[in-house]
Amino acid sequence: MLNLTFEQFNNIEFKLYEKNPVLRNPINSFVVADPSVLTPSDSHDGKWHLFCHTFFGVYRYESTDGISFENKGRIVNRAMRPNINYIDGKYYLYFERTRPVIFNLLSLIGAKWKSEIYCIQSENLADWSEPYLVIGKTRSFEGDERGTAISNPFLLSFENGYRLYYSCGQTFIKDCGFCEPTHISFAESKSIASGYISRETPIISPDKNKQYLNLCSGCLKVYKLADCYIGLQNGIYEEGGKSYSAIMLLKSDDGISFDLVKPFLTPQKCGANNWMAQYVYACCLTYHDNKLRLYFNARNVSDNIRGRECIGIYEAEIKA
Repeated sequence: MLNLTFEQFNNIEFKLYEKNPVLRNPINSFVVADPSVLTPSDSHDGKWHLFCHTFFGVYRYESTDGISFENKGRIVNRAMRPNINYIDGKYYLYFERTRPVIFNLLSLIGAKWKSEIYCIQSENLADWSEPYLVIGKTRSFEGDERGTAISNPFLLSFENGYRLYYSCGQTFIKDCGFCEPTHISFAESKSIASGYISRETPIISPDKNKQYLNLCSGCLKVYKLADCYIGLQNGIYEEGGKSYSAIMLLKSDDGISFDLVKPFLTPQKCGANNWMAQYVYACCLTYHDNKLRLYFNARNVSDNIRGRECIGIYEAEIKA
């Protein structure tokens, strides 16, 4: 929980880190994306740990300041969109698991896609358990004629158990040439590791009448404040014949029904190659040493050849 009221959080002034992006896509991948970050107070060794994915799986990066990161290697392949948690001395890494690469490539020419939420566990970030299934398809809205897509896990603990938010379904984005998640839902369990039961209906779905949600839902990260919950959601939307993504600030009393408050971080032309000019995607909010940092990935253009995704920081000082 962040020890801030909604009014306090809503009035904080965030600024883009002046040396963004802090992680650029590697030479062998057009993307480095979907950051999930642990601060020194939430790790066993007092360091920052950032998990993200490239075309080749989920990787771990390490840092002493949360800005300059060293690549510590791949954690798991056939994996995207990680969510790292450190609870009672153990790490739980949730991620979207895809089929082998050949099946992913075939999906580009009409074969059905299939992905589900898996988890691996560790006590030291070096030795990991075998992946095991956490959320598979149990609801009709999680799949369609394109296949099944269950992605973007995000864990939140409650007094009586755990809730895993996730994205699902697929909406084809024409100018990108690939799909983005259609809906957002969640599953709940009394155990952190297993037993999750998915909600019968989504909590967020696309709406042609909503400016920032007229194509599909993207993903959602939920945080508990002193007096409510907030959601940081990157809806995918069309404007002027082009698609975009922006992070919206949402508010909720129960973590289920959310209302739009305002655009929180929108595409803009800045830095080398206008690295966040068209899409601002998934994010992770951290708090450490009186500073809030939002780690996020962004994309310069929709074009499959010229498009690149990198990771940057949007940050704010908390005044005493």
